[in-house]
Amino acid sequence: MKPLEGITVVALEHAISAPFCTRQLADLGARVIKIERPEGGDFARYYDERVKGMSSHFVWTNRSKESLALDLKSTEAQPVLKSLLSKADILIQNLAPGAASRLGLSFEQLHSSFPQLIICDISGYGDDPEHPGPYRDKKAYDLLIQSESGFLSITGTEQENVKAGCSIADISAGMYAYSNILAALLERQKTGLGKRIDISMLECMTEWMGFPLYYASDDQPEPQKSGAAHATIFPYGPFSTGDNKQVLFAVQNDREWASFCEVVLERPELAHSKYFINNSNRIKNRELLTDIILQTFSHYSQNEIILRLEQAKIANANVNTLADVWNHPQLKARQRWTEVDTPVGKIPTLKPVGSSHSDDFQLTKVPALGEHTESILKELGF
Repeated sequence: MKPLEGITVVALEHAISAPFCTRQLADLGARVIKIERPEGGDFARYYDERVKGMSSHFVWTNRSKESLALDLKSTEAQPVLKSLLSKADILIQNLAPGAASRLGLSFEQLHSSFPQLIICDISGYGDDPEHPGPYRDKKAYDLLIQSESGFLSITGTEQENVKAGCSIADISAGMYAYSNILAALLERQKTGLGKRIDISMLECMTEWMGFPLYYASDDQPEPQKSGAAHATIFPYGPFSTGDNKQVLFAVQNDREWASFCEVVLERPELAHSKYFINNSNRIKNRELLTDIILQTFSHYSQNEIILRLEQAKIANANVNTLADVWNHPQLKARQRWTEVDTPVGKIPTLKPVGSSHSDDFQLTKVPALGEHTESILKELGF
């Protein structure tokens, strides 16, 4: 039995945050009914055509779901929706601000009729009627929240702000929605009642910004923007080697620093230099230390430096491309890749994180728009 087998989710979702959440629920065995507009459906279906003509975003976040094409604004849709909700455990939505309430789908509007229903609302800035805040009705997308949360202020270089290369604000909101829904299911076992979950993308990203926020507390300077290097621990980042490649490594404490000086740099005296005696001094003298490291590394290849780092027990990593990750030896050795069906044929997909045995999860087709409309309507008696 899958962990969430028997749980039904009705999803009014688009883009990434809510679909990413419901895909986690679907992976664990929940039945996820994705309601889409008959004309066009989830607009993430058309972000690009990189996966055999399908959108890379869509195939990533929508496996193992059923697609029901339904115009929620039509009078014919209301009895269908009510029938669905009477059998559902969870309603999740990330529609535009206020849209769910206008459709009669807020917690306040539904709870008396469907007391068992857990309702999860995902929005940019939160949708609490008691504490709406001035940003409640602002539209929000991933990059906007990266900016609003201060993430852009600590990422990139001193010359340029740089966004994260993937949708981290959407992903964080999706994962907090997922964990809160699991907690609400446990709570419902005790109370018999559903509850409302109010997920704010801004609050999710602000939580993830905890370290830099505390680092800059009491009007102290913000972390220095340092590209791919760590802003407040050094040396920790990518460094060039003599064969025009790079290696990324991390020195986390003074014990590792001493080992790095002795084994990798072959300059044990640097471990006790007043310029580098602790992390604060190494940060202060970052440019001087960078020159010393690059001078040493220039005489060796990437593989030779990695061997030295391994000998010194210094954590290190390859600076991989996406092609490298598709062929990563660790993922292959752990048999983490499998296949999932789509309207255009099978594509590779990563097994759900944390699940190894096939009995623990399900991987069924990425649905075409409205693929399950007829079967769901017949099931409901329409």
